[in-house]
Amino acid sequence: MAEFNNTNLADFSGVWVFCEQRQGELQPTVLELISEGRKLADDMGVELCGLLLGDDVSGMAKEIGAYGADKVYVCEDPNLKTYTTDAYAKVICDVVMEKKPEIFLMAATNIGRDLGPRCAARLHTGLTADSTHLDVDVEKYIAFLKENSTLPDAQYANIKKDDRNLKMTRPAFGGHLMATIICPRFRPQMATVRPGVMKKGEYDEAKANAVQVEKLAVQLSEADIKTKVMEIVKEAKELVDLTGAEVIISVGRGISKNVEEGIKLAKELAAEFNGGVLGGSRAATDAGWLTVDHQVGQTGKTVHPKLYIALGISGAIQHKAGMQDSECIVAVNKSDTAPIFDVADYGICGDLFKVVPMMIEAIRAAKAGK
Repeated sequence: MAEFNNTNLADFSGVWVFCEQRQGELQPTVLELISEGRKLADDMGVELCGLLLGDDVSGMAKEIGAYGADKVYVCEDPNLKTYTTDAYAKVICDVVMEKKPEIFLMAATNIGRDLGPRCAARLHTGLTADSTHLDVDVEKYIAFLKENSTLPDAQYANIKKDDRNLKMTRPAFGGHLMATIICPRFRPQMATVRPGVMKKGEYDEAKANAVQVEKLAVQLSEADIKTKVMEIVKEAKELVDLTGAEVIISVGRGISKNVEEGIKLAKELAAEFNGGVLGGSRAATDAGWLTVDHQVGQTGKTVHPKLYIALGISGAIQHKAGMQDSECIVAVNKSDTAPIFDVADYGICGDLFKVVPMMIEAIRAAKAGK
């Protein structure tokens, strides 16, 4: 650690992504991060590298390259087959100290949220957790602010045009405020990124074939690992896959007069679409009407379905930030001034308890060819 000087910024270069795999399967969020990392690396004119840990996992490198990585560093060891904080943190920190990336990104999964703070502490650098937006280029950052904030134009003049620090934006105070954080004095600049907020690029076979794969020596022994995984038991549980859904029907505070009926109607509407799932606003989950895995928004899941139907959701900025990039948005609300209509492609002003049965009937009629 004494030889690692993280304040000499000129020694650091490149954008890295931790490529999380579980039991030999690359996690989907990795491809989102690689795609986003490619944009950052292009803005900086540097190399994009993936860091892949495990046992016999080098076969995944080609897919990582297909989404934009120039190089994939592979660390293989039997002690890395099953994730443990001690083993992964040691190997990652050893590699980072040797190669010195300028930016290091992880997904804000259970593993990433455990691993990120441990690595940042050992490397004596900062970490922005649960980031939802990343920028290096100042002009792109200002464009993001103009679209997503209420800052007066005069404020933009105070932003240094030559600032090349990574600008890591994340929700704060329960999603009521967006904070942009920088790490100007230490490297690497580290962030965990919420799954689903970055868009995955297209698979490119030429890039897959061109990616460089470099296997690194691993200095790891059982003495470095203070915990041992004896057994992995998977609990059978019904999970809501919001980030992968093509159709999402979400409910909000508008179902309060008859919660049970409102949820029943939303589920019936979702059932009319192949793979439709039930979502909800923070108001719905805070009230206990739905579990948190149904929540859409800055403090929930960020989604990009083909169709998003918002039932009784007013459209607070925190909710809109999590669904406004959906391909088609349909909103049903009694108030014609509800903010949700600002992002909706189709708006229906009316009582959802009357409108939704009509929607279900119309869909069934269309299916029947009437």
